[in-house]
Amino acid sequence: MPRGDKSSYTDKQKRQARHIEEGYERRGLGRKTAARRAWATVNARSGGGKKSGSGRGKPRKRARPRRRRGR
Repeated sequence: MPRGDKSSYTDKQKRQARHIEEGYERRGLGRKTAARRAWATVNARSGGGKKSGSGRGKPRKRARPRRRRGR
């Protein structure tokens, strides 16, 4: 997969990037700069594209620490 390939992103992430990009363009940024910033924003919010593999399923449930009350 070449750099810049957006195929590993979900449809929701792609929609978010388009919407964010339009907002940047309305503020007066150039098209390339707006796109770059939009994808950086999506990555920062969601952690990047789809990820698969071992250990990426549901988060493990951890035992809650026991609270002690002061006596």
